[in-house]
Amino acid sequence: MVQRREVLKLALGGIALGRGVGLPDASAGPSSAQSASPGLPTPNIPAPTAPAPTAPEQGFPLSEPARFDPGMVADAARALSKQPFKPVAADIPEAFRNLTYEQYVGISHRPGAAIWASENVGFALEPLHRGFIFSVPMQINLVAEGQTRRLLYESALFDFGKLSPPPNIGDIGFSGFRVLSPQENGVFYELAAFQGASFFRAVARGQNLGPMARALSLKTADPRGEEFPAFRAVWIERPTLAANTLVVHALIDSESVTGAYRFTLRPGEATIIDAECTLFARVAVDSFGLATMSATHLSGAIDDKRRSGDLRPSVSEVAGLQMLTGKGEWLWRPVSNRDTLQISTFVDENPRGFGFLQRDRNFDHYQDDDQHWESRPSLWIEPIGDWSFGGVQLVEIPSESEVNDNIIAYWQPRQPLAAGSETGFAYRQFWCWSPPERPSLAIAAQSRSGRGSSPKRRRFIVEFTGDILSLPQNAGDMKPNLSATPGSITLIRTFLSADKTSYRVLFELDFGGDSSSELRLVIEAAGKPISETWIYRWTP
Repeated sequence: MVQRREVLKLALGGIALGRGVGLPDASAGPSSAQSASPGLPTPNIPAPTAPAPTAPEQGFPLSEPARFDPGMVADAARALSKQPFKPVAADIPEAFRNLTYEQYVGISHRPGAAIWASENVGFALEPLHRGFIFSVPMQINLVAEGQTRRLLYESALFDFGKLSPPPNIGDIGFSGFRVLSPQENGVFYELAAFQGASFFRAVARGQNLGPMARALSLKTADPRGEEFPAFRAVWIERPTLAANTLVVHALIDSESVTGAYRFTLRPGEATIIDAECTLFARVAVDSFGLATMSATHLSGAIDDKRRSGDLRPSVSEVAGLQMLTGKGEWLWRPVSNRDTLQISTFVDENPRGFGFLQRDRNFDHYQDDDQHWESRPSLWIEPIGDWSFGGVQLVEIPSESEVNDNIIAYWQPRQPLAAGSETGFAYRQFWCWSPPERPSLAIAAQSRSGRGSSPKRRRFIVEFTGDILSLPQNAGDMKPNLSATPGSITLIRTFLSADKTSYRVLFELDFGGDSSSELRLVIEAAGKPISETWIYRWTP
């Protein structure tokens, strides 16, 4: 079975990358092992020279060293932004073209090929092979003691399964890399992966791979067509066991924007990734997204019409979008698999946090022994610094397949990027079981919808849970504050559980002839909210 967590159905294989500082010259053809000369007038990051002699059994060979400091990545991005965008050829040997999924995942590393695995530095790296939809090369460089060396391809370090690659392949580069972290028994698990355009993902301990992040999104769901920036090169600092962090510098490039990124990975009960970036705009950009995330939601309790025919009660790795606004209001928006594209923007100033959460961790609600949707990460974002005005934008794309990441969210600044501008942002990601900051209010633990009492009515049940519901001062004055715009609420009933930790609100929406309705629900006591605010857009 094709696993969604291993495949991006985003046609990324055709994304073109520009040729930049120290990148392999893809136009030289797949048989060439020569490195390219710098593609910029001010190289700053020297092109690697010929590889130092390294036997295959000693791991991947490296180029001769060149000087490195982090500012060079920003210098390279700045210089690249002043040049017209030039795509990099994605040619690879014929043996790796048009691979099926099964053939591609059959390519594995031979034992001992993982970088740093035997050096007790707290991490290991696995360069990822090119092929399948991952044909565009990403240059990988290793940094130690102020020196950078390019990682060179060596076919002897891969097991190709049933494929028969030709001899003397040469240096065809890599499509990305996987970050491994050791467990207590010494066995490594996959902590994170960077592969495909500017996509990356991570997990906390004990989780399955789930939502994807992007370094940057451009013109998402825009009629003009989406633009996919891509990692052209990365520089990975050699970690130390004492620091327990892995620093990855990255150069991204696209038709409109270049960027210099610094990712700092910290494994733990939650995997934390700090992202710092400087964006350099080639042209004016009026639609871009920061801290972009995407996930699969095929069906759930709020999508009853899509559950027919599937043995599983729910097929979803994200229950909804949570937001903590700049004014301190907690919002919860369940996600839905729509019949038509839906775009929602939640306007805010200096947001304090937002993210995709998987709130339901009960296997019985998914019944999927292969995918284990209940074990997917929640991804929570905390902005660092002043993000000013803008909005969290949620995109819900109709989908009939669980291999699609059809739910997307990001922060879209109100201020566009001016041509020639340099703009910096920073934020922290938590790949976790539960976000580090949680509301002291009752949360919307479950949202369900179904047929109403007539064809033009829809019935909903929202269940709130939390200890705050059982406080004596709330018991006698608890009531829902519910609105629908447009439309009207024709029925509303409430049910408080015996232990007073669950409060269910049943209501019916009369949408009449309207094609959508914005619903808003919050539980109040003594005129003050004691729950997060539940918001939802109904569409037929």
